[in-house]
Amino acid sequence: MELPLLRDFVIIFGLAIIVLLVCHRLRIPTIVGFILTGVLGGPHGLGLVRAVGEVDTFAKIGIILLLFTIGMEFSPRRILAMRKSFLVGGFLQVGFTVLGGFIAAQLFGRPVPESIFLGFLLSLSSTAIILKLMSDRGEAKSRHGRIILAILIFQDIAVVLMMLLVPFLAGKGEISLEQVLWVVGEGALIIVAAFVFALKVVPPVLDLVARTRSRELFLLAVLTICFSVTWLSSLAGLSISLGAFLSGMILSESEYRHQALGNILPFQDIFTSFFFISIGLLLELDFFFFNIFTIVGLCLGVLVLKTLVAGASTLVLGMPLRTAILVGFSLSQVGEFSFVLVNAGIESQISEPYLYQLFIAVSLLSMLLTPLLVTIAPHFANFVSKFPLSERLVTGKVQYVKEERGLTDHVIIAGFGVSGKNLAKSCQISGIKYCVLETNPDIVRDERKRGEPIYFGDSGHISVLEHVNIKYAKVFAVLVNDPTEEKRIIEAARHANPKVFIVTRTHTWGDRETMYQLGADDVVVDEFVTSAETVNRILLKYNISYSEVDKCIDELSGGDYQKRALHRETFRFSDLDIDLPQISVEAWKVEQGCYLSEKTMHDTGLRRKYGVNVLVINREEDKITEIDHDTVIKEGDILVVFGKKDNLASAIHLAKQV
Repeated sequence: MELPLLRDFVIIFGLAIIVLLVCHRLRIPTIVGFILTGVLGGPHGLGLVRAVGEVDTFAKIGIILLLFTIGMEFSPRRILAMRKSFLVGGFLQVGFTVLGGFIAAQLFGRPVPESIFLGFLLSLSSTAIILKLMSDRGEAKSRHGRIILAILIFQDIAVVLMMLLVPFLAGKGEISLEQVLWVVGEGALIIVAAFVFALKVVPPVLDLVARTRSRELFLLAVLTICFSVTWLSSLAGLSISLGAFLSGMILSESEYRHQALGNILPFQDIFTSFFFISIGLLLELDFFFFNIFTIVGLCLGVLVLKTLVAGASTLVLGMPLRTAILVGFSLSQVGEFSFVLVNAGIESQISEPYLYQLFIAVSLLSMLLTPLLVTIAPHFANFVSKFPLSERLVTGKVQYVKEERGLTDHVIIAGFGVSGKNLAKSCQISGIKYCVLETNPDIVRDERKRGEPIYFGDSGHISVLEHVNIKYAKVFAVLVNDPTEEKRIIEAARHANPKVFIVTRTHTWGDRETMYQLGADDVVVDEFVTSAETVNRILLKYNISYSEVDKCIDELSGGDYQKRALHRETFRFSDLDIDLPQISVEAWKVEQGCYLSEKTMHDTGLRRKYGVNVLVINREEDKITEIDHDTVIKEGDILVVFGKKDNLASAIHLAKQV
């Protein structure tokens, strides 16, 4: 017995494989390949796919799973931290895009209700496409990525009110203040419930499920949370996009988040592909080619309008011009939820069928162009930055408190994420002078209150770097989350100070050489450091010597990796099979004016009085291993000492400042 839906699945996947292979050869993004698959196999193309309704259902599941996994990356605390971008940026982007669409439609002589409706359609961007692209490019947590997410969430909430206004625009109903308040109240209640659920209910439930150690039960629990919150949100009149995001955010505070992600991602990849294919199924090829010049012209107009509005909204937030360009290009397309509004408009007969099909063609073309626009956005931003523009426009709302001209021999940290905070804390503990450059004004404000030497500014501009005395800095650490921005910052820092030691990181081994060519002195490769550190710890557990471990790691890296970039935890005798629980090895820094400073080993009495042995003295670039009674300890030395834990604890004060 033949199952018709199974036939369509075979055709969709088989055609997708062929199209994606061609796209891979031509270096065309996967998303475009899926959309082209829908265009070719759809009822308006080769007519191979018949179960269009079923594909659309799977597409909606794909949107839910995609936004669910993205929501798991954004905890309620992170969302609250984006409140300014959400309220100000989102309102400006939606409001002025609606206004721009209204004015454009009025210039073409369209009725007022239809003009407002067109503004609604244009104001929405594609959450699924943009977040997928940002995730693939590793930019979800970048500065522009956070602003884009905040604006997209605002759009998903705004679409609820737009749906409410559609019958009113068609003249088939009236809207009352009570209706608006009811919808807003329901939405607010769902959001508050999601926050409470995330903090109070989900953790103990998932803990109970996890204790069964049943993978199937855990997966069912995760999917139940996802679909139940999405369903409740839709009942309240919210978009399924927002509901799915909220359900993921519920799990973001759970310690089982990573396990949930691992279980969901395979399903998400499959169902998300249906979404992009379903977009392609909507396009009528005959209509497209017959009106191609009109469609291309209108599409360019939409892209320019939305880019300018989103970019200007970002500038109002005080962000640099580069960030505004990246946000503008990313949000320039028409979104998938505009199709939901279009269907509502068709039912209410706000406009004529020809204009609806024209809008669908323009929207699909804008979606197809999105991967290209996101790719060229950084290059366009670099091009624009070469023009003589005002410093306020280039660097954003710079909130300098004072000039740091007195800083010398210091560390400049670009980016204050987890890595930046850890480096700053290490510098503070070690007594190393440092300062931080960050482009998130909320982080700058909060950290300055805590006493951090942090400033708001774009590290990719020489004028900003000069403010923190880049010419006299010893080390420049690039720790931002945007790979493209990392490269631009490295170039600017190297141009500002040819001698400064630049250390940065990259996610993949393939980008390492590019960073070196741009001027980096040391590059930490995240994926290699993780694997090398794993090898390091496992081999040490088997009592393999450090030299053999280094040799192994050197072979894995092809013999040219900077091993000093690897973290190595202090050697512990507990790692050996012998039982010496009271013995420890520590590193002491000899501080200025301490008891040990400028004394010989004999005069210190470390071994004679305290039972502490000095194994190695690290002095600047030298390691002193031949230590006798006449060896002098100097200020700034790092002493690697060995002895009983009690003895070490009683003697460590000798290295501290008096």
